[in-house]
Amino acid sequence: MDSTQVPAMQTATGSDAIAPPEMRASVIIVNYNGGEGLVQCLRSLATEWAANDEIILVDNASVDGSADAAEQAFPHVRVLRSETNLGFGGGNNLGARYSTGKYLVFLNPDTLVSPGWLEPLLSALDQRPQVGLTTSKILLLSDRERINTCGNDTHYSGLTLCRGLGLPRDMLNEPVEVGAVSGAAFAMRRELYELLGGFDETFFLYMEDTDLSWRARLLGQHLLYVPDSIVYHDYALRFGPQKTFYQERNRYLMLLKVLRWRTLLGILPALLLAEVVTWGFVLLRERNRPQNKLRAYAWIAQHWPQVMASRRQTQTLRRISDRELLACCTHRLMYEQTGNGLAARLAHALLDPLFLVSQRIALAIMER
Repeated sequence: MDSTQVPAMQTATGSDAIAPPEMRASVIIVNYNGGEGLVQCLRSLATEWAANDEIILVDNASVDGSADAAEQAFPHVRVLRSETNLGFGGGNNLGARYSTGKYLVFLNPDTLVSPGWLEPLLSALDQRPQVGLTTSKILLLSDRERINTCGNDTHYSGLTLCRGLGLPRDMLNEPVEVGAVSGAAFAMRRELYELLGGFDETFFLYMEDTDLSWRARLLGQHLLYVPDSIVYHDYALRFGPQKTFYQERNRYLMLLKVLRWRTLLGILPALLLAEVVTWGFVLLRERNRPQNKLRAYAWIAQHWPQVMASRRQTQTLRRISDRELLACCTHRLMYEQTGNGLAARLAHALLDPLFLVSQRIALAIMER
């Protein structure tokens, strides 16, 4: 196995790729203390690997020995070892920099792929030039008859939810355009990745896949859910000590980067409603950590020049209007994904109509 120690300061975005494309596909897996799950993931990949594909494992300074175990078990996998934890986006950018594939495929280390999972993702890209990213039908590893996500639904406030979570696996069987790809398993062309500048490493954790999706859509690219590509994901709704901070900070950052000021003003009522929703979630599920929401506000304020610089760079990508961008977003939030019960039912009854009216008004006044 080719194992490379890469200091953090040597990382780069996709635009700095060190070699021209030579392989068909480069599958990039970012690992941080992935344990036995990482070995199982690589084992599932090894069953049908093609000679013109490559696997790149980026280890984000793990301390559990998982990268060493993978290195011993799978000599055909190239391992890149970072001296520090670069986060999801930074790790993927590092892997892309050292890859040589025409297509880049991003896969979580806590997934198992099914036979034939890769070909549908790449075929859709090859046959449909207007499609920029493709994403798999992702099923729950703990219950393989249930859906984890079939692409992601994006609310026009930036909130992102799993599409089809908990539904039977035999549903959602048609290829359709989705609001965002799932970072657990998706593919894209190298040239698009480089044009976008790869993942935004500021995000570090959470929302990177939605941000990449929205920037691709800003370029006029379509995001396609491909149901013939089946991947199993060890998914459970978890709330780490900083999850709300990263999710909320990154949502604000994405909105400020991508949307025009006029659009942000037009959807201001919806953004305020989204604050009611997210604060309600914090008070119900994370009442011991309300500071995470406040930290998200503070980070944006403290880093305003950096946010504006990122906004200017993102706006250079624009090929479509915000009206086109937000037209495929939903007005309906699936409150059940964070807990069933009376609170979810009340939220639907009270907030769904308000979000719908706000969306229609905003779309009506946006530039075409």
